[in-house]
Amino acid sequence: MESIDSIYSQYQLYFDGFEKISIVIFTVEYILRIWCVAEEYPQLAAWKARLKWVSSGGAIIDLLAILPAYLNFFVHIDLRFLRILRLLRLLKLTRYFVSLQILLAVIEREKGSFQAVVFILMIMIVMAAGGIYVVENKAQPEVFSSIPQSMWWAVVTLTTVGYGDVTPVTNIGRLLGAVITILGVGLAALPAGILATGLANELNLRNQRLEQEFRELLISNQIDYLNQEKEIERIRKKVGLSREQTHEIILQLIKEQQLDEQEQRKKYKYCPHCGEKLPDA
Repeated sequence: MESIDSIYSQYQLYFDGFEKISIVIFTVEYILRIWCVAEEYPQLAAWKARLKWVSSGGAIIDLLAILPAYLNFFVHIDLRFLRILRLLRLLKLTRYFVSLQILLAVIEREKGSFQAVVFILMIMIVMAAGGIYVVENKAQPEVFSSIPQSMWWAVVTLTTVGYGDVTPVTNIGRLLGAVITILGVGLAALPAGILATGLANELNLRNQRLEQEFRELLISNQIDYLNQEKEIERIRKKVGLSREQTHEIILQLIKEQQLDEQEQRKKYKYCPHCGEKLPDA
């Protein structure tokens, strides 16, 4: 809203006040996190624990949230550029939304695969630009004057965007463009497949961890699965499981309990002292 000049000029006082209050809150939060993080790593020296946290992803996001405002005090920054930098504060939401945390975890775990895809894409761009330069340079010297200039066409073709501002006119060039476009469709699907598989695996692992934590809490607290519904609901909300998952786990625990009781009964079919068979109850 601040980027709309008519609104900003009318409510400039409110915008500036909101900005200053936000910076104060975020700065206090950042300082308190630096101070308190030493308690999280008691095995490390305080300065090492704080240095470890400062270099982490979450701390860098917190720093980016306040850095542009202080940077503007020392170096004059264009207001439009400063507004863009302020949008980095939206990254702070990753701390409060599980879905964003899962996405970042997947990207971190699959970064090797993404790097491989980017490397393949770069090779394809160079090869496509070189090929179209060879076949189209004579027909369109002003458009495909060099391989670097041809890379724009290669990028929009491989990504299947195809703006249409640069197109081949020769038959060989159009054939090459068709092949590159088809290759681009498959190449564009690679990151989506990697991300989808990674998300599915991460969600599966997360559900397993939550289910295991829920089982351990139920067993350690010696919950009566049939009569203590309120306590089960409290633990469910604490762990973050759905009602369906909770129901399935309780059914499994009841079955396991029944099997244990059956095993205990079978164990005492014979007298443990004389070995004589005991009468059925």
